[in-house]
Amino acid sequence: MTRWKAASIHSGISVLIGVVTGTLMLGVWYPPPYFHAGGADELVLLLVGVDLAVGPLLTLIVFRTGKPGLKFDLFTIGILQSVALVYGMNVVLQARPVFLVAALDRLVLVAADEVTDSDLADGKEPQFRSRSWTGPRLVAARMPTDPTERTDLVFSGLTGRDLQNLPKYYCDFSEGGTSLLPKAKTLDTLFEKHPEARADVERWLSDSGRTSESVVWVPLQASKADLVMLLDKQSARPQKALAIDPW
Repeated sequence: MTRWKAASIHSGISVLIGVVTGTLMLGVWYPPPYFHAGGADELVLLLVGVDLAVGPLLTLIVFRTGKPGLKFDLFTIGILQSVALVYGMNVVLQARPVFLVAALDRLVLVAADEVTDSDLADGKEPQFRSRSWTGPRLVAARMPTDPTERTDLVFSGLTGRDLQNLPKYYCDFSEGGTSLLPKAKTLDTLFEKHPEARADVERWLSDSGRTSESVVWVPLQASKADLVMLLDKQSARPQKALAIDPW
C-alpha cells in the first residue's frame, strides 16, 4: 500500500466522521435558524478541519510500507485524532443552544455553558432544570418584583448572569411570552431599516397565508450573530428568523 492510498483511506474515514458530526449539529443540537447565530458554522469548520488535518495529513507523512514502528506511529496518530475530536465535540456541546428566552424586549439564545448547574437547580419546573439536547426550549423570563432581587439582578448581570441566564425566573412561554408584544415593532419599521428584506418577508407571508398586520418582530440575541425574529401578533410565538441585524 502506498502512502497516498493509506492517507486516502484515512481521509474517507475522517470525512464520514465529519458528515455524522455535521448532521448531528445541524439537525439536532443547532437546528435552524440557530446554526449560524450560535456559531456552529465556525465550530464545525474548526472541528472538521482539525479532524482532517491531524489524521490523514500525518498518515501521509509517516506512512511507508515496511517501515519499522509503523503500527505504533499509526496508533499514535489515531490517539491524537481521537483526543482532538473529543475536545472539539466537547466545545460544540458546551456551546449548543439550550433555551430561547423571551426577556424584556427581545429573545435571547442561551447556550449550555451560559447557565450553571446551581442556577438550573433553582428552576420552578422540570423543563427549566435541565439543558436541552434537541435544540433550545422556548421559555419566558419574568423580572422579579422584590426590589432587593432587582438590585441583585443588576449586579449579577455585570458578571454575565443576567435575567435570561437564571432559570428561577423562567415561566412557560404561554404565560410570559406576550410581554414581548408591547415592545415589538411592525414590519413597516423593519422595511424602513432594511428595504432589502421586503421581498423575502412578503414571500413568506404569502406562503404562510399571513398578512403583514398579523406579524411583528423583536431582536433575537445570540452569541455570534443577532437576528430578527418574526412573531405572531396575538400569541408572540416565534414564526421566522431573518438574517438581518436588528439593531
